[in-house]
Amino acid sequence: MADSEHLYYADSFLTSFSGAVTEVHPPAQDSGESIWKIRLNRSAFYPASGGQPFDTGELIASANGSAQAIPVTQVEEDEQGAVWHFVAQPVAAGTAVEGRIDWERRFDHMQQHTGQHLLSAMFLRELQAPTVSFHLGDATSTIDVAGGPFPSDALARVESIANAIIAEDRPVAVRNVSRAEADTMLAAGHVRKLPDRDGIIRLIEIADCDLNACGGTHLRSTGQIGSLLVRRVEKVSRGTRIEFVCGQRAVRAARADAAILAETSALLSAGAADLPSAVRRLIAEEKTQSKERQKLREELATLQAAQLASQAPIDNGIRLLVREWKDRDRDYVKLLASRAVAAAQSTAVIFCASDADPARVYVARSSDLAFHCGQILREALAGFGLRGGGSPDLAQGDVPSQHEPALRSKLVEAIHAARTLP
Repeated sequence: MADSEHLYYADSFLTSFSGAVTEVHPPAQDSGESIWKIRLNRSAFYPASGGQPFDTGELIASANGSAQAIPVTQVEEDEQGAVWHFVAQPVAAGTAVEGRIDWERRFDHMQQHTGQHLLSAMFLRELQAPTVSFHLGDATSTIDVAGGPFPSDALARVESIANAIIAEDRPVAVRNVSRAEADTMLAAGHVRKLPDRDGIIRLIEIADCDLNACGGTHLRSTGQIGSLLVRRVEKVSRGTRIEFVCGQRAVRAARADAAILAETSALLSAGAADLPSAVRRLIAEEKTQSKERQKLREELATLQAAQLASQAPIDNGIRLLVREWKDRDRDYVKLLASRAVAAAQSTAVIFCASDADPARVYVARSSDLAFHCGQILREALAGFGLRGGGSPDLAQGDVPSQHEPALRSKLVEAIHAARTLP
């Protein structure tokens, strides 16, 4: 099967073209979707490749004197070089079509991809950090570079130099060379890397800046990138991930950031420049208040536990407290269980936090009692096909709310039985 003619290789700015359907693949029987794959003899639709997403648009199919617009939702290239267009309805082989590219999407991808070439070149030149991967996303793009972490001033320098080259509006050109010539250029250090294949090699050159093998769509000059903004930097397994945006994405990102700053400034009654100190103050206040709240919770738990213990009589040598709480969080119920058994000798508790389903059950005992809370709870939960357990002094487990009363009864029986053992 002959390759489709890849029109985007020669002209990335081509927005429409004429062609003919040469092959149609029907939907797979088990796919559950009615999506046909259509092959054309020539196409300007860029397929997903090399980190760059595919183009979308439409095919205007002409047949029997009428024209029909068919959306193209995905584009792929197979191993033989054929470009397949995904559409929701079939078009007969031999049908003449006019392809129309979604230009806003295409131009955005060209801005990000050309910006990536420039940014990668600057990381290599300024920080000796070669790019090992590239991903063009819907909102942001990333490159993974070897090395790092990099000082903030170094990152700022790379971004500043890249934007200076954008302002210079340097030409971006396409060169096609033989494999032998490309190998010579690689050996001389004129190109960073080459694809593992024979034949003609397509090179993208940013004047006096970068020369790199690439099959993607690109701009005609750096000025068309508009601007480049580094958004975020993080450590990854292969080095450092740089998140960036170019062109209108950079404008939209700056506008969104400004809106967030304005809203945050209004909420905190502080100017944008004062936000860091205002946030630090809030964090410090929250830490102080959190400590105070925890202290109050502990004091309340101690008082409530002493009250519960004082109200429960000792029966057969044990004070057993059985309670359920629907309006207390689980951490507090656990704290209350610990404080209750510490409040009086010969005390055991079965406390349930039923603020959510499943409920959580706690079993605890004072230090003068000898039974094992974890073992008792584990055996009781096993009767319901559940798991749980803990230490001799404190155990916990979850149980569906409808089974909690039955579990509680089993635990009461088990504790009394363990108490009466010799």
